[in-house]
Amino acid sequence: MHLYDVPLVLALAGLVLYTVLGGADFGAGMQELTAGRGPAGVRIREHAHDSMAPVWEANHVWLIFVLTVVWTAYPAVFGSIASTLSIPLFIAAVGIILRGAAYALRSGASRSTELHWIDLVFSASSLLTPFALGAMVGGIASGRVPVGNAAGNLVSSWLNPLAILIGTLAVATSAYLAAVFLAADARRHDDVDLVARFRTRALIAGSIAGVVAIAGLVVLHSEAPRLFHGLLEWPGVGALVVSTAGGVATMALVARGSFAVARATAAVAVAAIIAGWALAQRPMVLPGLTIAQAAAPHDTLVLVVVAVLIGAVVLFPSLGLLFALTLRGHLDPHGTPAARAIEPRSLISASSSSLPGRSAVACLIAGTGLLTFAEAGWAHLVGVISLCGFVVLGFLAVAPGQLGALSPEERGR
Repeated sequence: MHLYDVPLVLALAGLVLYTVLGGADFGAGMQELTAGRGPAGVRIREHAHDSMAPVWEANHVWLIFVLTVVWTAYPAVFGSIASTLSIPLFIAAVGIILRGAAYALRSGASRSTELHWIDLVFSASSLLTPFALGAMVGGIASGRVPVGNAAGNLVSSWLNPLAILIGTLAVATSAYLAAVFLAADARRHDDVDLVARFRTRALIAGSIAGVVAIAGLVVLHSEAPRLFHGLLEWPGVGALVVSTAGGVATMALVARGSFAVARATAAVAVAAIIAGWALAQRPMVLPGLTIAQAAAPHDTLVLVVVAVLIGAVVLFPSLGLLFALTLRGHLDPHGTPAARAIEPRSLISASSSSLPGRSAVACLIAGTGLLTFAEAGWAHLVGVISLCGFVVLGFLAVAPGQLGALSPEERGR
């Protein structure tokens, strides 16, 4: 692997995480769209909103990550994609904005009519966004995004058989992931009725996604023969086998009610699909443009990789804590008294009684001062390191206050 490959691998990893986590959020909106009326439909919608509440904003960090890395490390690729596929990109952006606005407005709705229209906007945008993003992938995979500023057709580049099929697959996969995740959350709440409902929905959505994926191979053969043959050769065929095995295993686990494990196998299946696409298309990223040709200068690539590694020190512990608290039920809107009783320890109080807290405040002051007033390059480097130290030490200072509110059994999970 060359240095110019590393940012692309990082971007693909971010795409996998966004497809799995963000896709599950989009799919939850689709579950609401098909929930129907009556008490059962209300319970499905409320469960979907409560499950998404702690994580739906955090999951979009992966989309920002992918866009930033591609923009910086492969500027010609980003410019070509963003200009030729500007329409689906705009549709996806509007959908994400409408979803966030509808989710925020829902808590302030006072009448059933208001709630109905807010939920309708939320559900429709949850369907439209993954389709637009999937159609973008289809446009790239079909070779309809040439190099250059808006060099491709603004309509046929994403409204063609392969793009429409991949957009449909993105919608079906999102609904499938959401049903699996929501079934697992319902199991954690011991809600037998919702478990059964989402189990059925997962099996239906998974079957539809499987049929669309098989149809996709037929369309791929006619629309992108080079990509099709790449999937049938090593190592692309390996990713295809892993994806198929992961999808079959997930369906079997869902049928048995093993939703926690099914989450992991579903993620593996999605990751293998994206890996297979990348492996089959390499070394070309766009028609006539290889990864090596598209890459930014060496120094820029080094800075991108270093920035990602430094950011990972901050991001992964934070997201790990968020998802751990979510899966343990401590962030549920109607959680247990013990979960509601958790009061995070403030950094101010921690700084007066612990070495990590005092050190975190010192790092904050040093980092801010060096980056604001100093002009030397070495001072800026020390300032960045100091701010990273502030994040790590601040977490170490505050986290014990949260862990102390948990029982020994909960801390040992």
